[in-house]
Amino acid sequence: MKLKLALTAAALTLGTAAFAQTKWDLPAAYPATNFHTENLVQFANDVDKASAGKLKITVHANASLFKAPEIKRAVQGGQAQAGEILMANFQNEWQLWGIDGIPFLADSYASARKLYEASKPVVAKKLDEQGMMLLYTVPWPPQGIYSKKPLASAADLKGIKWRAYSPATARVAELVGAQPVTVQAAELSQAMATGVIESYMSSGSTGYDTKTYEHLKYWYDTQAWLPKNAVIANKAAFAALDKPTQDAVLKAAADAEKRGWDISVAKNQEYIDLLKKNGMTILPPSPALKADMKKVGETMLKEWVEKAGAEGKAVVDAYAK
Repeated sequence: MKLKLALTAAALTLGTAAFAQTKWDLPAAYPATNFHTENLVQFANDVDKASAGKLKITVHANASLFKAPEIKRAVQGGQAQAGEILMANFQNEWQLWGIDGIPFLADSYASARKLYEASKPVVAKKLDEQGMMLLYTVPWPPQGIYSKKPLASAADLKGIKWRAYSPATARVAELVGAQPVTVQAAELSQAMATGVIESYMSSGSTGYDTKTYEHLKYWYDTQAWLPKNAVIANKAAFAALDKPTQDAVLKAAADAEKRGWDISVAKNQEYIDLLKKNGMTILPPSPALKADMKKVGETMLKEWVEKAGAEGKAVVDAYAK
């Protein structure tokens, strides 16, 4: 009788294991309505469907599970099985994370794609060394300058309270004589409302999401760079999945990357139109402002290559080919 009970219990355990559902948490730093987050949710739904419900990924938007700077470490340490990071945020840890934040190195979607292809092997290798893997990336629309006052040249940025959200944006502030203030995306609206910042560089997407038009009235379409969000996974968590589920994740990731790049292109103009509609003055940079910012870019590229060494130079050379 005891043996029969033991066998029944074992069979039940095996049955449960066969239908076991794996749950992943995926922290993200941006609002649920942001196109990156919507793309993440679609990715999670695609995985759910393709794995026949075996893998459920919960997307935690708007820094609700971990704050933006904490997400990478959370995935690395297994506190979250996957996560979305803004790569440029981690430049101080490793210079290559900041390659797409160098002003005017890649200033269009075509050049951003080329830069991504040139840097992807070293980025994947670095993540692998840290116990993670790259699932996909999606660029933000091109970056412009939001300002409380009109800007004729970089001289007009001197002393202005400038939002810094990455080492690169902090360095831009230093080079133009602005006053850098560290503010993450989730706190941006409040920082503008309370006068903590008066200017920052970002895409039309961020400007619209945070209702920047309620506080700052000018946006200069400098198309300075297209920073990318990377969706990463913990390698051990991925390895624990069965082969069909792994394939489902990789296929959904490839689809999310293509869809995300296409959405970013489409959304760029849409966000600019929405900013205009809400009273924002959209302007091309004056020749003087453009020349000043290009100079900033040249300085930053030179500094970056010096810090990144042979590895960084090889990526820049591959991109320039």
